[in-house]
Amino acid sequence: MTLLTCEFDDGAVREWHATSEGVEQRLNQDYTPTLFVDGPGAVLETLGETLRRDPKIATVGFETWFTGLGDRARTRVLRVECKRVMEVRTVAREIRALHEPEYTHPGTLRLYNVDLAPQFRYCVETDTPPIPQRDLDVFDLSMPEPALRDDDLTALTANGEQLGDTPTDVLETLAARLETQDPDVLCCSTARIVPLCHDQAAALGLDEFRLGRAPGYEQLAGENTYESYGQVGHSPARYRVPGRATVDRSNSFLLGEAGIPGLLDLVERSWRPLQETAWGSIGTILTAIQIRHALDRDVLIPWNKWEPEAFKRVETLHAGDRGGFTFAPDVGFHENVVEVDFASLYPNIMVEYNISPETVRCDCHDTDDVPGLGYSLCEREGFIPDVLEPIIADRATLKDAMTAADDEEHREELQARSDALKWILVSCFGYQGYRNAKFGRIECHEAINAFAREILLDAKETLEAGGWRVVHGIVDSLWLQPRDDTTQTPVEVLCDQISTDVSIPLEFEDRFEWVCFVPVRDGEAGALTKYFGKVAGRDEYVTKGIEAVQRSTPAFVETLQRELIRILDETREPAPVCDRLQRGIQRLQRGAIDPKRLVIRKRVSQRLDAYDQRTQTVAALERAAARGLSRHPGQDVAYVVVDDSRRSPARVQLAHETLTDYDSDFYATLALRAGESILAPLGWDRDRIRKHLRKTTTQTLGSYQ
Repeated sequence: MTLLTCEFDDGAVREWHATSEGVEQRLNQDYTPTLFVDGPGAVLETLGETLRRDPKIATVGFETWFTGLGDRARTRVLRVECKRVMEVRTVAREIRALHEPEYTHPGTLRLYNVDLAPQFRYCVETDTPPIPQRDLDVFDLSMPEPALRDDDLTALTANGEQLGDTPTDVLETLAARLETQDPDVLCCSTARIVPLCHDQAAALGLDEFRLGRAPGYEQLAGENTYESYGQVGHSPARYRVPGRATVDRSNSFLLGEAGIPGLLDLVERSWRPLQETAWGSIGTILTAIQIRHALDRDVLIPWNKWEPEAFKRVETLHAGDRGGFTFAPDVGFHENVVEVDFASLYPNIMVEYNISPETVRCDCHDTDDVPGLGYSLCEREGFIPDVLEPIIADRATLKDAMTAADDEEHREELQARSDALKWILVSCFGYQGYRNAKFGRIECHEAINAFAREILLDAKETLEAGGWRVVHGIVDSLWLQPRDDTTQTPVEVLCDQISTDVSIPLEFEDRFEWVCFVPVRDGEAGALTKYFGKVAGRDEYVTKGIEAVQRSTPAFVETLQRELIRILDETREPAPVCDRLQRGIQRLQRGAIDPKRLVIRKRVSQRLDAYDQRTQTVAALERAAARGLSRHPGQDVAYVVVDDSRRSPARVQLAHETLTDYDSDFYATLALRAGESILAPLGWDRDRIRKHLRKTTTQTLGSYQ
């Protein structure tokens, strides 16, 4: 069984399998999605009798399962099989709202296996792997937003090609190409293309038109705005077509980061079919992988997390709140710098020290295992280490294979798969502290940080004893410089020693000719995540946190800042850098820059009517609304500032409009800030830069290189 996608229709499930022979269709009319209820035995018996009379229920019975990761004995629970997959949550809500108050007190009944995504549920409950037996054929559909607003199908492209001059021509050509290519995946710039094509085909009388392998389409979910880790996001409406996975590029972070190869790797690990994997968040995919492991252990999946944080003394709370390791950077220009990183430090800590919700502060141990916190760690094999260990090992194997690969296309595929696993490993630590994580626990989060701090401090001592000075350190990375007053032990030797001591690989990441650590704006302390430098032996620069890598920075300012870094590399003097900055500002002031290179992209954080200040973003939102372009919290708005002195929508122009002008003073200020990031490590603050720019001097040769 190799499920590509499936559709649920009145209790039946139509499966589409991507096999080595093509596409195979199967119908399952016996599937009954299941939830479980735990509670007092007499209450469950009564509840079961009530549910047997519910027309949404197929069967009711009793089974024994583990209801928690640390359980040593099984629990007798009520098994409730529903007739339709979309009724599982309805039944669960009715049990919680109607039946629980009738039979017992609120909170007495605990529900399991409720909130699984439909296709994922089907795969894990029927033991149907959603793993294609062949490479999938991808068909790309793209349409610019103004054309979507105007329902202008003539702007639709397929695999980068225009389809026709009239809507009828477009739809007929598209249908012919789909029939010829018969793709498995529709990769859309936005899923709104799906209803637009079908609705216009119906209006034009093109009754045979279809994007799927069978007629019709279905809306799976409406658009919604959400908040995660303090960031507002927007999820557009989701659609499906029969027989094909529909991937929405505007609603898939992982597609952008890891491509189709990375998504398929996660499909194999999580058993979420491709379409559900594509729109899922990193945390959602990690949870699916955990759910598979839990079900393999006969552990049910809680609907709501109900385990409270354990009682702690004030001193323990204070120690647990310290977070990860940070060593303030030494602001300035540093030559001959080496960076070393612990490989997947936090996931490796979880595996090496057996950190899992059921092992931290367990009932069977009273030992002082976690440094500084006094938490005990159980010796039983932990659930989280069992989940993470194969992911860590597989990513290491992929990285080795990338190094050995000769074929560029194969190397890119390996990189995509490695990137997908990287994001899962990045999220696994944060999810331990997430209040709604099904398999998270704040004590695990605290224990991981405690071990990380201890490991980095011990590594720092070993490296310093080997003749190196630590100029910066954060989370899992250290930047080192040889001390002048002693002989250095080779970094590689020290890394091997530290790796052996802590059983976690400390890897030589790179050597730099020079690195600049940037101070915080309007201060002298070092910014923890802002630096740039020149990689030794390669014509390559590293940039972290500065304007050139910030998503809102206009292309012109990004290019200018990278040019300033190049000038600094060649001259090692601040004056030529400042002279090159001056030339960039002068070009802005002459109006010599294409406005398209000055587009600013900002993420909308709230509804338009919720903003208090008359910002540029508000002006852009008002301008978009006046043109029928809705922007929801979590979406981006792109614009050029044309007159920053105004507070009306005329302050900006939207990126897709005809751009002819810009506010040169505003963009000169952005350029100046970008220049300050490069010059501040050299001791040139904003006042000194402005003073130099005001001078009428002969430009140095270096500024023209």
